Amino acid sequence: MPVYPVEIADAIREPKFCRIVDSATAVGAEAKFDCGCFVRVEMRIAGEGSVIGDIGYQTNGCGYLIAAAESVCSRLFGGSLLELHGDIEIASSDRPDCSSAVVRAVRNAFADHRSRLIEEFSGEKALICTCFGVTEESIEDFVRSTRADTVSEVSESLRAGSGCGSCRMLIQEIIDANG
Repeated sequence: MPVYPVEIADAIREPKFCRIVDSATAVGAEAKFDCGCFVRVEMRIAGEGSVIGDIGYQTNGCGYLIAAAESVCSRLFGGSLLELHGDIEIASSDRPDCSSAVVRAVRNAFADHRSRLIEEFSGEKALICTCFGVTEESIEDFVRSTRADTVSEVSESLRAGSGCGSCRMLIQEIIDANG
């Protein structure tokens, strides 16, 4: 009797994304203490549209975690942060906790990327959305003038929060403070 279901066994037979990414601009990790495994995701994000030019992962996890990492990396590779709209969930009925660990590692990598961009930002105003270069002042002005009360409204008009999604909590804080 096989150890893994056929779709999992097929996904882990020849992993394409199990590798270190040279010149990574985003790195995130997650650990699962219930089984003692970890997953580390590295990406190289660059260009006008913040395109994920390369992505890879390392793990000591089981086949389910490897299959989840392969699925997420396959979906993200070559895409832009704008296309994601903050959505990187994947479905896994066998081991949803493995899928969740990979998604959290990716989100941590996006947060790392955002932190790096903020460090490079040399403007005088606080940069909230690094994907589209939207400042705190722009979001505050928009919220005050339109009485916007959802992140979606801000995203539709300013694009802030519609890329990787890591700034959505900050946008909500601005809405709450200025609404």
